[in-house]
Amino acid sequence: MSGSEPGSGDPLPPLREVIRRHALGARRALGQHFLLDMNLTTRIARAAGDLTASSVIEIGPGPGGLTRALLAAGARSVFAVEKDARCVLALADLVDLSAGRLMIVEADALEVDLAALAPPPRRIVANLPYNVATPLLIGWLRRIGDFAGFTLMFQKEVAQRLVAAPGSTHYGRLSVITQWLTRPQYEFGVDSRAFTPPPKVMSSVVSLQPREVPLAPATFSVLERVTAAAFGQRRKMLRGSLRTLGINSADAGIDPTRRPEDLTVEEFCALAALLETRDHAG
Repeated sequence: MSGSEPGSGDPLPPLREVIRRHALGARRALGQHFLLDMNLTTRIARAAGDLTASSVIEIGPGPGGLTRALLAAGARSVFAVEKDARCVLALADLVDLSAGRLMIVEADALEVDLAALAPPPRRIVANLPYNVATPLLIGWLRRIGDFAGFTLMFQKEVAQRLVAAPGSTHYGRLSVITQWLTRPQYEFGVDSRAFTPPPKVMSSVVSLQPREVPLAPATFSVLERVTAAAFGQRRKMLRGSLRTLGINSADAGIDPTRRPEDLTVEEFCALAALLETRDHAG
């Protein structure tokens, strides 16, 4: 099926007509900003790589712009998780034309077990609702072994955190956890005017390729505790910010006068190992 707007035999109505027909006024509570530019949705699908052998999971398809692009890119199957019942109805024509490749799941993505939803290999490709993008990503990272890759659109500032290097202003908790488990790659920026309605912020697409093994040994929950303590007081030296955890970074070979934004992911993992050893000893 074609991923372009109608005009050359495409039986699907234009996305703006779908929005009008189903009264899909974007709801702020759901973080909805619909991406209607098919050149951009095609570019997102292309950034995800070869989808012909993958189960593609989309979060928040809305009127189906990216969904059309994923199907046109040859995705083996697309599982679209949509919370808004209006959008579920609006996607019915696309389901009918997909030859069984598109399944709509009416549910809250924060509550869905994606591994139970679709067979492997699973790739998540989505224009994420801004209001739940980070919690969704953290939940998927906790189960990183379930996924073959991610191509996701975030608010620009969140995307910058994912790819930030130590020493940069955007480097923080999300940078450490993401880079510990994946290889993030910035793909491209998206102007707010590409959306209906336009958000007040810019957006960016980032791809995350899971590592074969984590960058360094650590336990997810313990690494979260260390990064929360450190970046909760990011202007303080480690000897101050880690005091609440009862560990001394010098015991991991890390100068206590350093600040958290200057530590590498591996050094944070070393601090997490130190904390875990102390917890077990206690």
